[in-house]
Amino acid sequence: MTPSAPAERPARRRSFGRWFADTGWRHVVAIVVSVFAIFPLLYVLSASLNPNGTLIGSNALFSQVGFDAYVRILTDPSVPYPTWFLNTMIVALVTGFTMVFIGALAAYAFSRMRFTGRRVGLVTIVVVQMFPQLLAVVAIFLMFSAIGDWFPAIGLNTLSGLILIYLGGALGVNTYLMYGFFNTIPKELDEAAKIDGAGHARIFFTIILRLVAPILAVVGLLAFIGIVNEFMIASVMLIDSDKQTLVVGLTKLVSNPRYSDWAAFSAGAVMAAIPVVVLFLFLQKYIVGGLTAGATKG
Repeated sequence: MTPSAPAERPARRRSFGRWFADTGWRHVVAIVVSVFAIFPLLYVLSASLNPNGTLIGSNALFSQVGFDAYVRILTDPSVPYPTWFLNTMIVALVTGFTMVFIGALAAYAFSRMRFTGRRVGLVTIVVVQMFPQLLAVVAIFLMFSAIGDWFPAIGLNTLSGLILIYLGGALGVNTYLMYGFFNTIPKELDEAAKIDGAGHARIFFTIILRLVAPILAVVGLLAFIGIVNEFMIASVMLIDSDKQTLVVGLTKLVSNPRYSDWAAFSAGAVMAAIPVVVLFLFLQKYIVGGLTAGATKG
């Protein structure tokens, strides 16, 4: 007779202290961080539903609920919120798309081509980004004021002029970010395509763009969010109320020290966040890969 197999010992349950030391503390940290991140959002939403138009009654979340602020900001003729919203979407979408396209072309050139000044160019576009936008505001105002005398379509108080400024200001860091991701694409793909007679343009549009979609989505999302939230340059460039963007327009609602309509401001901020959230959810499958893959190979 064959000896019977020894009975398995019952699994010992870990004590609470050991579980907490191993993984439990991470759950606590996640809960604290989630509460810290969600509370301001709830407070803004509560303030937007406050009919009084102040923040005093918003200390108790959702103590008063009404849509007066939303109706007021959408129907008040002195507050052209739909125009501000449309201006912001035009500037953000056009700038984001153009920035991604031009940055991808530059990143492909730096990654795949060897030419004089390549390394100096890479270093230059990074060094330039060290200087804050505040240093260039006066120069931008004077330059576009002079340009507007000759070419009014891209001068002060124009959305096209603002788009040109945004394109020049963020291309450097985006190009360098995409350059790192382009380096992770095997060059053997390019060589195989060249054997079949493909040129750089065909390789870029038919092969490379499909493989670098994650970093394109990340750069586009970051550009869109940054432009929607940008205030300094937009406030200098855009003068007329019907030309302003959301951030500049909404700031006027709370700039009066005698009366600040915080409820309308909060309602406008909540509605302005909707496109960002929708775009983030649409591109979320690319975000993790796009942010991490470019760091694996320089």
